[in-house]
Amino acid sequence: MEHWESLCPGGLRFVYDDALFRPGTDTFLLSAFPRLRPGLRVCDLGCGTGLLGLLLLQRQRELRVTGLELRPEAALLAERAGAENSLGERWTIRQGDLREIRGLLPAGQLDLVVCNPPYYPPGSGRLPSAPALREARSESACTLVEVCRAASYLLRWGGAFCLCHKPERLTDLLCALREAGLEPKRLREVCRRPGAAPQLLLAEGRRGGRPGLTVEAPLLLEAPDGTPSAELDAIYFKEDMP
Repeated sequence: MEHWESLCPGGLRFVYDDALFRPGTDTFLLSAFPRLRPGLRVCDLGCGTGLLGLLLLQRQRELRVTGLELRPEAALLAERAGAENSLGERWTIRQGDLREIRGLLPAGQLDLVVCNPPYYPPGSGRLPSAPALREARSESACTLVEVCRAASYLLRWGGAFCLCHKPERLTDLLCALREAGLEPKRLREVCRRPGAAPQLLLAEGRRGGRPGLTVEAPLLLEAPDGTPSAELDAIYFKEDMP
């Protein structure tokens, strides 16, 4: 079933389909991690129905966002979201396989690439039966290494790649970034509360960056009383970003 909702009162509208990609907290958390400024040229690899790109545009309207999506039905919904929000030239959707990126988009033209990739290697754990949901969870359609290579190809020298991933794959993540020529520069853990083990990582690699990784203070999802933290509320547009 198709659903349309607003990111915030009076904000951009996004669409999702129960059989494709339902909105998740990880996408919202990732959208607040890149350092945005007007005029950035951005690509969302594996954009689904376009939620991450719309979140970035909600935070900084003067972006040019290109979404690349493997599934035609999801790409069509992302295109409709652009039309629904009258984004015009700020919003472009390409349907295709990021493993064939050289035939889809030009090299070295982008300032920022983002991706909420599949987290688990093939064959690990139980997977959804629906192909689209399975591809979103497992590296059956693309691997972490392939995602990083595609991002590196798209970025200008000094451009940034921001993604989220699971803490247990930190070594894989840092190795894949560096192997693709994306030097790990920023890392932030997402924790439920102070002292809790991280449940998600937010990472940034820079094309051609110098060695030197900054580990930022954890992003806490809960306040001491168990309610959503002020930063989480801001990420969901309930308060101003700190």
